[in-house]
Amino acid sequence: MADTEHTHQPPPTAEEDSPLPYSPPLASVEVESVAEAEEHHSAVTVVEKEGPLTEPPPEPITLVAVEHVSITVADKEAEGVTESVEKKPESLVSFKEESNKVSDLSDSERKALEDLKHLVQESVKNQSFTTAKTPSDLPEEVSIWGVPLLKDDRSDVILLKFLRAREFNVKEAFAMLKNTILWRKEFNIEELVDENLGDDVEKVVFMDGHDKEGHPVCYNVYGEFQNKELYNKTFGDEEKRNKFLRWRVQFLEKSIRKLDFSPGGINTIFQVSDLKNSPGPGKRELRIATRQALQLLQDNYPEFVAKQVFINVPWWYLAFYTMISPFMTHRTKSKFVFAGPSKTAETLYKYISPEQVPVQYGGLSVDYCECNPEFTFNDPATEIIVKPATKQTVEIIVNEKCSIIWELRVLGWEVTYSAEYVPNTDSGYTVNIQKPRKMTAADEPVVSSSFKIVELGKILLTIDNPTSKKKKLLYRFKDKPYSD
Repeated sequence: MADTEHTHQPPPTAEEDSPLPYSPPLASVEVESVAEAEEHHSAVTVVEKEGPLTEPPPEPITLVAVEHVSITVADKEAEGVTESVEKKPESLVSFKEESNKVSDLSDSERKALEDLKHLVQESVKNQSFTTAKTPSDLPEEVSIWGVPLLKDDRSDVILLKFLRAREFNVKEAFAMLKNTILWRKEFNIEELVDENLGDDVEKVVFMDGHDKEGHPVCYNVYGEFQNKELYNKTFGDEEKRNKFLRWRVQFLEKSIRKLDFSPGGINTIFQVSDLKNSPGPGKRELRIATRQALQLLQDNYPEFVAKQVFINVPWWYLAFYTMISPFMTHRTKSKFVFAGPSKTAETLYKYISPEQVPVQYGGLSVDYCECNPEFTFNDPATEIIVKPATKQTVEIIVNEKCSIIWELRVLGWEVTYSAEYVPNTDSGYTVNIQKPRKMTAADEPVVSSSFKIVELGKILLTIDNPTSKKKKLLYRFKDKPYSD
């Protein structure tokens, strides 16, 4: 990621000690009145402008009228009240998470929950959840995912997962719960959580950010197994496959224990599976391990997937999916979304904000050590569509001395990017922060820069799109107090 810093030191003027009044451009749409803006003491205002290129490409393209949108720094977290280009996530499948509040359940669902709680209570009393040959005189305490059953309303959330996995058939849900509890003891889950299984596959499965509804996001990157050494080390024989399975269960257990099992809490995970360069169905060892993991997770971890998005889906995966589909419930399959390579970023943006999406998938999230440390998940990005043969300019209008830090990217680039500072006064001078630079798909995905301002004016970030395709621009910025 390119990271540069610029400082503008203009010649002293008679007006330097008193801030110049700010007059918004006539074409802008103000979010708030001038009086309200002064109460926020915002350092800058943003104006987004769109217009045709000076020399459009030869293809016949209908250009749209110039559009302007103004927002203030104080309102960046509430951009939903403006004419924003950001959209709410769209549901691509029919599945929608149900409420875990008892008051929201139907009468039949509420009765099923009470019946299941009664069965659990009797089983705890009779110690039928234990694997010990000799029953104990002490009452059995049963916990699952760190939640003790029947102790508080978190237990209702757990039991509802099993009921929904079995379509509220109480007997089947109880049988599933009992089998899960016994399996957890046989698998030594509590000891497994603290076991050191190495970090060989930490790049294969990892957590990164949250979706727009607050679910933690888990990425599964199967292309890592193109590395023959890693593949053989992970799936070479039954012992290695079992170790990988234990690692996968351990990873899931640790992730689940960070969830909120209160009735209104987030207790599911958003799954993303990247199939780019994934080993094909001809890999017998991987096929066996996948089937084992799928069966184990479906039998013992019900209703923990909020959404399962497959990205970079190759042609052969549909055949593979058809093969494993019979092993999955209809409810599980209803959560699936598929996206080819060209639709990966677009699909993820429907559910995850750009600042939460990893850079390799079209977003702004990168490892802290590799990025501009000024930005985090909490700094929202703005999305703009740059239409074909148009020029998009983001004006950061400065209302007081400060330092401006920004970062931006255009998915797939193939555009020209430039940045300049324009002072308000005639006695000032324009500074080329970044001369027009042609950005290609091979260039760094995100450009980061900063600029110190001691004279009021504006920073212009310009994207020229000479192609016949629309482009998506992402940008975010922040201002910091000025310091010499």
